[in-house]
Amino acid sequence: MDVPDLLRRAADLIPAHTRSDAGLGADDVRDYLAQDEWEVALAVLDDFDGVQWQTVRYWDLLIAAARQLWLENDVAWFHWRRSETLHGLIRADLRLVPPEEGGRRLPVPNDGKLRPLWSIGRTTAEGHDDLSVAAIRVESAPEIPPGGSGRIRLLPLTPLHWRHLGPGDVITMHEGRPVRGTATITQIQPPHFNAGQRQQSTGRIRWTPPFSS
Repeated sequence: MDVPDLLRRAADLIPAHTRSDAGLGADDVRDYLAQDEWEVALAVLDDFDGVQWQTVRYWDLLIAAARQLWLENDVAWFHWRRSETLHGLIRADLRLVPPEEGGRRLPVPNDGKLRPLWSIGRTTAEGHDDLSVAAIRVESAPEIPPGGSGRIRLLPLTPLHWRHLGPGDVITMHEGRPVRGTATITQIQPPHFNAGQRQQSTGRIRWTPPFSS
């Protein structure tokens, strides 16, 4: 399929009366496609938030279109959103420990490649802190500077370990054992129902190339 066909099929999956963050809907996507504004149409399709109706098929269509348009950053982002459809959405506010107090000396990038350890309230059989891996994407900023703070999305390697968390819970970020930051959970959304049905026997995410370092 060519780009317009891919995007048109994605637009057909948008529920009636659903609007993007900018107030646009499926008909607006079709209007942009009629004007050959393919990248604008793709941006509108990306602007719908949450995982309540966005299926794996929806993201596969956007990934295929972005690849044909050579938009590699969008490809990586849509892979991330696809994983959220399968495993759920986690948002948090992260505050990094200042470098002079033992924190990171490099910024946290927004590309999803940083996968630190997190203390999420789990313990081992011996009573030790059982740290869990989760990738970070910074929202609405290119990075979080050393000692800074920002909004993030988290994609756990083992999503089932995170199911007990809810808004207001506090978790700590580690690189090795030292604490590098503290995050407060602000939003939890469960996986898309149908995707969850298909994935219920799988405890771990299969990391895709866009998340590899």
